[in-house]
Amino acid sequence: MLTAISDGLVGLLKEYYGHGPTKAKSYYQDDLVVCVLRGGLSRVEQTLLEGGRDSAVTAQRTAFQELMRDRFKAVVERATGRRVIGFMSGSQHRPDLMCEVFVLDP
Repeated sequence: MLTAISDGLVGLLKEYYGHGPTKAKSYYQDDLVVCVLRGGLSRVEQTLLEGGRDSAVTAQRTAFQELMRDRFKAVVERATGRRVIGFMSGSQHRPDLMCEVFVLDP
């Protein structure tokens, strides 16, 4: 199940972002699923960061995650057989990490 979640999220990022993270690991406890994704900055993001435009990368990633909300939730719901009632996403750039957090219906 955890591999299905990690692989599913990486697959979506590859399909819609053009490439995916270099590492992914998912965790599942009670009604909480967390997936930590490492690496995968695009060349555009790298260029923006090198130019001191960290906020532009953050804004782009936030907008993307909001658009992908339903697709990400579907991956977790398929893998766990439970409904996702909450989804939160965060990222940082140095080192390049993304964290997807899902709260499941009890």
